[in-house]
Amino acid sequence: MKLLKDIRFYKFLIPSLIGAFLFVLPVNENGNLTIPIAIAAHKLLAMMGDFTLLIIWALISGSAVLTILHRTLGISCLKKDPKLNALFNVQGFWFWIRMIGFLFANMIYFGIGPEFIIGNATGGLVIHDLIPILVCVFLLAGVLLALLLNYGLLDFFGALLIKLMRPLFNLPGRSALDCVASWLGDGSIGVLLTSKQYEDGFYSKREATVIATTFSAVSITFSLVVISQVQLEHLFLPFYLVVTVAGIAAAVLVPKLPPLSRIPDTYNTAVPHREDIPEGMTSAQYGLELALKKAENAPGIGAFLKEGLENVCEMWFGTLPVILAIGTIALIIAEYTPVFKILGIPFIPVYQLLQLPEAELASQTVIVGFADMFLPSVIASSIESEITRFVVAATSVTQLIYMSEIGSIIMGSKIPVSLPKLFIIFVERTVVTLPVIALLAHLIF
Repeated sequence: MKLLKDIRFYKFLIPSLIGAFLFVLPVNENGNLTIPIAIAAHKLLAMMGDFTLLIIWALISGSAVLTILHRTLGISCLKKDPKLNALFNVQGFWFWIRMIGFLFANMIYFGIGPEFIIGNATGGLVIHDLIPILVCVFLLAGVLLALLLNYGLLDFFGALLIKLMRPLFNLPGRSALDCVASWLGDGSIGVLLTSKQYEDGFYSKREATVIATTFSAVSITFSLVVISQVQLEHLFLPFYLVVTVAGIAAAVLVPKLPPLSRIPDTYNTAVPHREDIPEGMTSAQYGLELALKKAENAPGIGAFLKEGLENVCEMWFGTLPVILAIGTIALIIAEYTPVFKILGIPFIPVYQLLQLPEAELASQTVIVGFADMFLPSVIASSIESEITRFVVAATSVTQLIYMSEIGSIIMGSKIPVSLPKLFIIFVERTVVTLPVIALLAHLIF
């Protein structure tokens, strides 16, 4: 009863329930399992209608123009805000990636330039099919993620789940919610949540990188799209079970390998937030204590909106150009060069060893998934063997890191991981999950 009289309890409970409803609660829409924030993002996308491409062009162009002006002239209003100053005062590699994104956006918007850049299989795919929903997700998640972060929900569940996540994955308990948000909604939401937690000192460099590359699971909805592409949607339940088992195997093994194992457990803040349960307290008691402390210092409406809008600006102006630039380049390599086909050659004997038919064609799908998750299934749709199509589709879903979206979002975030390391992690995930998937597939077929 004493708890019910504590105003902090309601400051924790009410925003947290709203946040859990938006980001974690599974709901059924048109027969698909998703989360309310994803439904809202698609509604917003429908409202944008014919203005979608114009909005994307304006955001990416605005990012480049403000960056150039701020670097050369120094915009006073941006200098006064540390976050905005850092956002538009980028140097070196990230400056040129932003400029490349700006160049691609103008070429695609005005229809000027070679087909290999602006075509529907490369830049056109990124800007028409991938970025529109991200614009909406970034807007809604940028503002509303604070409901999960700032009012105690992650602190409460982090303490409850630490006895599961620490022994099994050597991660904070709160990382389980990152996975749930990705699994039910979209992997981009999980990456954004992870990035914010790293910035605020709740995750170390190692933990943030492991969570972003391991727990930003592919949503149930997109998994259904993938299995449908290879004409095996009647096997969706065993397919998703196989994906889950292989994903857990990768989550246990890959973080124990370099480069993830060599990333230091250093924090972005001077005082890290650790989830160590004190003696004499249960997980629930400690979680509630942390949640009430968090709620006591929770921001008001004004600070909530200010932080949310800063987050949106960071995602729109900082991340969208990176996604367009890197995603387009990756798809150009996949479509117009034999690079991914050559890189897949070592997997031919692997497929043969796993007794999977049409090994040569299947091997071409392995590395191409680094460019885009959907490409392996498109290639596999021409494979006659059902078991091989099943394995290719499941492998593409468990690889997780693809540069047309998730990989670019990770690189555009504050999570400290380079492109070469992302590729190595991608290959390691493939090597770990492929035998597991093949073994289980032989039990099904």
